[in-house]
Amino acid sequence: MSRVGTGAVYDRGYRPYEGRRGLRGAATFALYKASIRRALGLRRSWRQKVAPFVLLGVVTVPAIVNVGIGYVTRDRVGSDRLQIITYRDYVGVSSALLLFVALVAPDVICPDRRQRVLPLMFARPLTGADYVIAKTAAIASILFAFSYLPQVVLFLGNMLVSDAAGTYFTGHMDVLWKVPVAVVLLALYYAVIGVAVASMTDRRIVAGAAVIGLFLVTSIASGVIVGDFEPGHGSAAALINVLALPLYLRDLVFLGHIDAKSPMSGVANGGLLSAVTYAVILFVGLGVLLRRYRWVER
Repeated sequence: MSRVGTGAVYDRGYRPYEGRRGLRGAATFALYKASIRRALGLRRSWRQKVAPFVLLGVVTVPAIVNVGIGYVTRDRVGSDRLQIITYRDYVGVSSALLLFVALVAPDVICPDRRQRVLPLMFARPLTGADYVIAKTAAIASILFAFSYLPQVVLFLGNMLVSDAAGTYFTGHMDVLWKVPVAVVLLALYYAVIGVAVASMTDRRIVAGAAVIGLFLVTSIASGVIVGDFEPGHGSAAALINVLALPLYLRDLVFLGHIDAKSPMSGVANGGLLSAVTYAVILFVGLGVLLRRYRWVER
């Protein structure tokens, strides 16, 4: 006596794709969007969303406090004296920004190598250069948003609590281009460094520690070499400080020269040296990335 089974048969064969066919640009943009979603914890558990959005709140607090003080004291002091933080100072290096780079860059880069999905990603039409562009642009976009949104809050808040919103707007028109330019320089710089360092390992903890270590070691070394300095009598050794280098370019954007309180003040051609060093670091970082991911194409 035979017994008939009760199994089920599923038809899971491949189906022809009839949608629009994208080329390298479409693949790169898809990877860019996926990297942003991963960095911000979108479509992931709530625990993955805590760190990025908490850090966004932290970097926005100074703007909110500045606007609040401006509102409370608007009848007692002039609007120009209400600034506890200027737009130039706000384009700076905060602990929250450093922590964000150390957390997000490894999380976006390291899993691809650790889970051995790079050969699948680099199947045509995506190339190593496309991968580097997508990952770096994703981190830079988030850093730009996290640095620029507090500036928007600060500008709109100051405008609303001023005696005349229209007068404040027309009197601070230069801020509308100086802030984005300075923020782009800062965001691109830290994105390239963070992604380049993270690409050297497949362990996120190691990559995050390496990012923080690079910034802190160069900052301490530069501080020891420069030592105590008087305004206008800085030292070119300040260029060793990888962490603070974008701030010298920020001064060039806002002031047209290196700030007198900067450790680069008084150095001959200090602005040019800062710009050249900035470009060299970007070039080296991108070179490391392109070399690191080129072999997967072969």
